[in-house]
Amino acid sequence: MNSLANRVTLIGNLGQDPETKTTETGKKLTHFTLATKDGYKNAEGQRVNETTWHNIVAWNGLADIAGKYLKKGKEVAVEGRIVYRTYEDKKGVTKYITEIVLNDLILLRSGKDQGQEQEKEEEVQG
Repeated sequence: MNSLANRVTLIGNLGQDPETKTTETGKKLTHFTLATKDGYKNAEGQRVNETTWHNIVAWNGLADIAGKYLKKGKEVAVEGRIVYRTYEDKKGVTKYITEIVLNDLILLRSGKDQGQEQEKEEEVQG
């Protein structure tokens, strides 16, 4: 059961191009945001769509892959663990951050890629 502890799997779209940095100890770190969408019907029967933003962090080899292949809008599936951390800003105010630290990353087709394939299919059928 320990392998199931603190695991999260998300499918969504990047909200920004990834940002890659190298730490003082020489480790690579890539950060990006991921938007997931969910929907439900409210009491009036209207469809309500919600977008949730997630902070994603990749280290070392996954940092290289994310930095090289991911771009804003790209659809990806990620698996990792939730990490909570705090820090003090320049004014001394404590800030709280929730991040997903990647264990696995799957590149999915972007909406643009899907549109191009659909156009090709229509040309072949037409």
